[in-house]
Amino acid sequence: MSKPLGPRGIVLFAFGVALALYFAWLLHDVLVVIYVSALFAVVLMPLVRAVMKLHIGRWHPGRGMAVLIILVLTVGSLTAFFLFALAPAFRDLRDFIRQLPQRGPEFFGRLQRLPLIRDIDLASLEEKVESIAGNFASYVLQFASDWAGALARVVAGMVLTVYFILEGDEAYKWFLSLFPLERRLRLNQTLEQAANRMGRWLLGQGTLMLILGAASTVAFVLLQVRYAYALGVIMGLFNIVPVAGAMVSVTLVVIVAALDSWGRVLGVLIFYFVYLQIENTWLTPRIMRTQVDLAGVTILIALLIGSALAGVIGAMVAVPTAVLIAVILNEYAVHDDNLIEPPTIGTPTQ
Repeated sequence: MSKPLGPRGIVLFAFGVALALYFAWLLHDVLVVIYVSALFAVVLMPLVRAVMKLHIGRWHPGRGMAVLIILVLTVGSLTAFFLFALAPAFRDLRDFIRQLPQRGPEFFGRLQRLPLIRDIDLASLEEKVESIAGNFASYVLQFASDWAGALARVVAGMVLTVYFILEGDEAYKWFLSLFPLERRLRLNQTLEQAANRMGRWLLGQGTLMLILGAASTVAFVLLQVRYAYALGVIMGLFNIVPVAGAMVSVTLVVIVAALDSWGRVLGVLIFYFVYLQIENTWLTPRIMRTQVDLAGVTILIALLIGSALAGVIGAMVAVPTAVLIAVILNEYAVHDDNLIEPPTIGTPTQ
């Protein structure tokens, strides 16, 4: 039995907790990167184990080789996508920039002939444009610095994820060693159960991405939207970020469709609205409940909280985090209702 804390021990404990919370707040960006990396390592482990089961004769890949195979396949697929699927879009963009000096004056001439544009003071508008252009360098510098910081965090997260996959077992054993021996076995079983369900989340999310990508490609081809295959792949890939990813990608599709006709824009919007209803009311509840055993309302609340706390990254890890919390609460906080007899309705009390 451990001795109860005295007044001095309580004060020191409270001071230590406050100090730890203060440093956690100062380092919250770093802690978020570490947490997300560890979470993705847990989620990706079933995929790594599946690659490790491959056999070529007597040879089968180890954990490091499995990670390398996954990285090579991922980078190769993205490279092929950018080189072939997006090549027409880059070619059209290059032609548009080349023809901009000739088409620019014609465009502004047509714009000036519109009834609503005639009353606009073009001189003051030109001054504002010049002011924005004068500060353009500072805008670009700020934008570049923000993206550089985000890119650095993404690269650091990817490197940490690889290290957690390769050396996570040692870190996990050290973490378990912080708990008394009699509680260690129960905690280990709880975390293993959570890891299995979190790994199944990747399968469910991948299924949703594949369905959206395939349906989008078919719809865009039928609507004759430019770059239909590339935009369908983008729709599927961006769906890794629930709700927000699909909204960003469908906005891009609408912009591309608007280059040809408003009828195609309407068709894209109708398709996405119908698919969104099907995904939210049928696909997501069935697939996610089957894979991670979470109610639909729980998934929605997790997405809202995750996106509010950490934006896109928070939305990406919201469901696995909810799975982890649900498993821990179910093991340590939820009691068996079968042990409590419900009152009999209509029976008078003695």
